[in-house]
Amino acid sequence: MVFSSMVFLCGFLPVVLTVYALCPVRFRNFFLFIASLFFYAWGEPRYIVIMLFSTVFDYANGIAMEYLDRREKPQYRKWVLMLSVVVNIGILCFFKYTDFVLESVGTLTGHPLPLLKLALPIGISFYTFQTLSYTIDVYRRKVEVQHNIIDFGMYVCLFPQLIAGPIVRYSDVAEQIRNRRGSWEERAYGAQRFIVGLAKKVLLANQIGDLWSQISVLPQSDMSMSAAWLGAIAYTFQIYFDFSGYSDMAIGLGHILGFRFPENFNYPYLSRSITEFWRRWHMTLGTWFREYVYIPLGGNRKGTIRQIFNLLVVWFLTGLWHGAGWNFILWGLYFFVLLLVEKLFLLREMGRWPKIFRHIYALFFIVLGWAVFACDDMSVLFSYLQSMFGVNVAAGNGIAAYYWQSYGWLLLILVIGSTQLPKKAVRSVCTWLCTVTGQRFPAGGERLVYVLRAAGLAVLLLISVALLVSGSYNPFLYFRF
Repeated sequence: MVFSSMVFLCGFLPVVLTVYALCPVRFRNFFLFIASLFFYAWGEPRYIVIMLFSTVFDYANGIAMEYLDRREKPQYRKWVLMLSVVVNIGILCFFKYTDFVLESVGTLTGHPLPLLKLALPIGISFYTFQTLSYTIDVYRRKVEVQHNIIDFGMYVCLFPQLIAGPIVRYSDVAEQIRNRRGSWEERAYGAQRFIVGLAKKVLLANQIGDLWSQISVLPQSDMSMSAAWLGAIAYTFQIYFDFSGYSDMAIGLGHILGFRFPENFNYPYLSRSITEFWRRWHMTLGTWFREYVYIPLGGNRKGTIRQIFNLLVVWFLTGLWHGAGWNFILWGLYFFVLLLVEKLFLLREMGRWPKIFRHIYALFFIVLGWAVFACDDMSVLFSYLQSMFGVNVAAGNGIAAYYWQSYGWLLLILVIGSTQLPKKAVRSVCTWLCTVTGQRFPAGGERLVYVLRAAGLAVLLLISVALLVSGSYNPFLYFRF
């Protein structure tokens, strides 16, 4: 089940929110746990066992570490942690990378090996990292051991962020699991955030995704440098509005239920360096790798050579985490090289560049990186990259001109939507209307602002639902990671 579906919007969500509101506080975690299992089982009934195993396994690991502390045998806690890491990563690797390894070995040796053809359990990359964050933080004594398995199961399986994040570490919500009191203002904010996220997905990501789908399958005879760059730009916007839209919906649902999930995006395409981009993009993943991989390896505390090695490990794993394909590994190493060059040579010099040059520099390499990310066939990838740099193709043609003319208006909307201009524009309009009506904003114009905001959100929701009913639907890109 996905958020941008009529089954979720008109069936699952209204029932869950109604029952949750009527449910006694002491039973709410149990209800959310059961509802989340149903949500997951709707699309992945076979693999719910794996998620439940990870839940029970890491719950037991936390209890075991507490038991060893009581018996004054803290030296054995490290073995429990190692067991947790090996088993969790082992399950993830088995389902996600076995066929990739077999296929790669067969290609290298010239003797194809039979593939297992395992289906990837949806969300396994996300909930694996979440359960691992719990056992690692318990080992570090940063969080208390959770004794209620229902509460822990609810944390792991909580449906708003189960499938595609944000990656919610246990420490982020430990207090909220047992003590949360959502106000009506918070629920209203959550509903607003959810509707905006849905509109991002349905009205923007899906529409520009159609352009990428068309350009990515163009035969080489019809390709041009202009079309290749347009396709890469289209995918750049698609993945941002798709993934940030999902994150907005997840964070909004969290607020409605009384949770405050960490933010995942902060206008990443406003960045003026690749370093800044990765502080703004998928922030919960970056935080996870920094806290549980980079810093434990030594971070930047053990000299330049060790720092380079640590960065290499982190970005190799970041690429591999996103998918079982050489393009993802190449994508991770691509950003490793860019970040390394910036840290060692460019960052100080870039401070002297005009802001517009820094922005163009960052966007150029970001778009190029998304082209690598999008093409999972290496032969297609290299051909596409050649087209982007004008190798064996014309600079432009009639097909490229048609696409630019047809989607130019949408690209303009996407550019504006990637900035803070819409938020500033709404605030300016509200301030102006309050001034016209003789009220002060925000102190005296709350009612007017609420009415305008509600009307705008209602329009977005109606248009989004209309497109979903008409069949304009695509699955979320990050579901496959």
